[in-house]
Amino acid sequence: MEHRLSQAHKDQRRKRLASTLQPGSSQRQRVMHRPPPRISCTGTAPISRRPYRMAPDELKELKVQLQEQLDKGFIRPSSSPWGCPALFVEKKDQGGKRLCVDYWALNALAGAKVFSKIDLGSGYYQIKIREEDIPKTAFSTRYGLYEYLVMSFGLTNAPAFFMYMMNSLFMKELDKFVVVFIDDILIYSKSEEEHKEHLRIVLIRLREHKLYAKFSKCAFWLKEVSFLGHIMSMKVVAIDPSKVKDVLNWKQPKTVTEIQSFLGLAGYYRHFIKDFSKTAKPMTSLTKKNAKYVWSSNCKP
Repeated sequence: MEHRLSQAHKDQRRKRLASTLQPGSSQRQRVMHRPPPRISCTGTAPISRRPYRMAPDELKELKVQLQEQLDKGFIRPSSSPWGCPALFVEKKDQGGKRLCVDYWALNALAGAKVFSKIDLGSGYYQIKIREEDIPKTAFSTRYGLYEYLVMSFGLTNAPAFFMYMMNSLFMKELDKFVVVFIDDILIYSKSEEEHKEHLRIVLIRLREHKLYAKFSKCAFWLKEVSFLGHIMSMKVVAIDPSKVKDVLNWKQPKTVTEIQSFLGLAGYYRHFIKDFSKTAKPMTSLTKKNAKYVWSSNCKP
């Protein structure tokens, strides 16, 4: 059954995305038909900063990624008065570097027996930038100034816009058999027959709106699934063991920002922790203005 579904909707695999975004492609405008987001900088003078220094291996990788994004039609050479320095962040899922310029209700999954996950790999690159806003996306490198034609990972409003778009597309299905988090989609059902229909609805919706999935990161017809730091099955919703390990191995925070970062991770699972606020209070008190930093035994998780 999985094979038949994947074959029927194989055009939603991300391998077709690059060719449909090529400059001059007859499909480009159809793929990018969604209303582009605005980049609002009203009353702000153009900001331009020099490119960051990079190590030789980073410069080599920069050349490769610039050429790849030029070839795909994601960026173009720019003469914009705007310009933010490009940098790299580590990719969590597969290693390598990426060029970057209220919690959902678990109760909705109660009784679900079959799960599927769909990953819209590089989802932001499937959203076109408004022509008048393109110069604002300019980024500087040792090899020249470039600007994005599609939404980049570094734009502040990118996650919010993508979430708005995805929630709008699946508004009827949310909390019934679909959970969406940015470019990750979870489909859950109480039976295999239901799941077949639910998958059909989701895949058709993606096809209608020309959204492409990264097939290698999708998984179908699962009895147990890991999603947003949780392990879900018919019997239980639990914390992903790898996240428990992250909490236990977290280095002692030294600054307010580091304390807030740890509390953010731990607080994400507060519904599993009895008296979480009481337990976290010694650490929370250290984030108050003018608080003296004293890391006592009460602060240890």
